[in-house]
Amino acid sequence: MQEIKKEMDEFNIRHQDAQCTNESNLVHPWYCNFKYAIVGVLFGITIIKAEIVSWFRIQEMFQFTSFHMYGVIGTAVFVAAISIFTIKKFNIKTIYHEPIHLDNKKFSKGNIYGGLLFGIGWALTGACPGPLYAQIGVGFSVILVTLLSAIAGTWVYGKFRDKLPH
Repeated sequence: MQEIKKEMDEFNIRHQDAQCTNESNLVHPWYCNFKYAIVGVLFGITIIKAEIVSWFRIQEMFQFTSFHMYGVIGTAVFVAAISIFTIKKFNIKTIYHEPIHLDNKKFSKGNIYGGLLFGIGWALTGACPGPLYAQIGVGFSVILVTLLSAIAGTWVYGKFRDKLPH
């Protein structure tokens, strides 16, 4: 009984941290992960060609001297909103015919603190989590410090998660 309660608590904690809490019961062979690697490489090439990983473009955004990054972010938000609307409206399923569950999240002051920390880190380093690997792949080896810092920050959050405002 205690073990079931512990599993439910863990599920509820993970459930609070995610917008989409789908857990597939399907088991795929290891080589099926190559499709994700291919999509990741194509995504990396795209964001490099679009100059999204450029430190100068990111600094222009934070100095309000260029619309480039705001256009990219705005387009991403627009596409995501349409995608979520479509998934909800037409009850779209995964490619393996599993249902997609999108849950409403509660706003908390922790979102403000986390957003401020994220923005400060992004402005200082010129990198956010998505493009880190693309920046390293292009040869910006100094970004390894940012990657290690992001991993350390994730570990610290996990360690002190119960004591933080959610």
